[in-house]
Amino acid sequence: MTKGLSLDKFYQYLLIFLAFLMPLTVSGANTVIVIICFIWLFSGDYKLKLTQIIGSKVLIASLIFFALHVVGLIWTEDLLWGLEIVHKMWYFGLLFPIFYTIVKEPYIKYYLFAFILAIAFTATLSFLVWFGVIDPETGFFGLLKADNIDNPNVFMSHISYNPILTIAIYLLLHEIFFNVNLMKLKFFLYSFFSVVFSINMFITGGRAGQIMFFSMIAILIFQFFNNEKIKALIVVSILIPGIFFTAYQTSSIFEARVNSVISDITIFSDNQYTSTGLRITFAVNSWEIIKKNPFIGVGSGDFPAEYKKVNLINTPSLPNATNPHNMYVLILVQLGLIGLVSLLSIFYFQIKQSFLNKNRLRRDLGLALPLLFLVIMFSDSYLLGHYTTLMYIFFSSFLYKNFEKN
Repeated sequence: MTKGLSLDKFYQYLLIFLAFLMPLTVSGANTVIVIICFIWLFSGDYKLKLTQIIGSKVLIASLIFFALHVVGLIWTEDLLWGLEIVHKMWYFGLLFPIFYTIVKEPYIKYYLFAFILAIAFTATLSFLVWFGVIDPETGFFGLLKADNIDNPNVFMSHISYNPILTIAIYLLLHEIFFNVNLMKLKFFLYSFFSVVFSINMFITGGRAGQIMFFSMIAILIFQFFNNEKIKALIVVSILIPGIFFTAYQTSSIFEARVNSVISDITIFSDNQYTSTGLRITFAVNSWEIIKKNPFIGVGSGDFPAEYKKVNLINTPSLPNATNPHNMYVLILVQLGLIGLVSLLSIFYFQIKQSFLNKNRLRRDLGLALPLLFLVIMFSDSYLLGHYTTLMYIFFSSFLYKNFEKN
């Protein structure tokens, strides 16, 4: 018993440390993950672990999704790229089950605190770059380099940073609005950092994350007003445009990013070589592949090769792609409708499980997380990238675990 308790405590320390490292460093987070996986694989209690895994519909859906990628290697021609895709999907096939079986409910508050602390550190450095204290090119003693002073992302690209920042803001706002026992000091600190994080959202260039931010605000408002949908809709229709126009008037980078989207769409027929234009082109060309392989796709590794064939015919002046920057399109090309249904089933069971949670935070965040990812996956393959996928899997491991049964 002592040995078991000691091992469990060690797991929790590792998970808390991982929650802190998760937004800061790939190598650091991966080192902790390797340690967790190694201990888990050789720690015994396999029957108990299996019982917990097969008792979760969210986990079963995740395992099926991973298994489809493995099976998709059978009809893929580019086996090497297929193995690369399977490697990127290992979060769903191995890491999710491991996290699920070792997370403990009393430690959730420590996971979240460590995560928010890391975001606070990141946002602080981002502002130091923005104010010119840290040079974006030289960094700080050669470290902490950023994209540039107008897009001050330190540890990761703006594509990953803003969605992760959105989740941190949600956690702070949820505590402010729903924790009736929140102490005054914590209320002040959470309010301060929620404002700081929100400002940080609009001095960086992640448009998908900014869309996710507005979606998060809408979800939180509806959760706050609960059954008063009309009142919630009125607040959303006033607050979100207010935040949008305030950010547009005060943030040059946000203004530029909004204007570029409008321009990209306006000139799409004349100039497809833009961020938005390329995404539209990727989707249109990918649809040609999907129509020919609607049910099982072209296999886990054949997107680059098949896209190149279509691109040479339809848009030869534009670059080829290994990723259509749309999770739904990517899965449809690789695994067809079967793959898409499998992906969506994960989100379906997450949403369904969220309503069963008695804890307010787990219930609300358990609903918000899949809804927000369903939104941003239209603009990029967010379940392929390290930072966003790890966050999604880590949070899912305790948001959808039925602690009463385990």
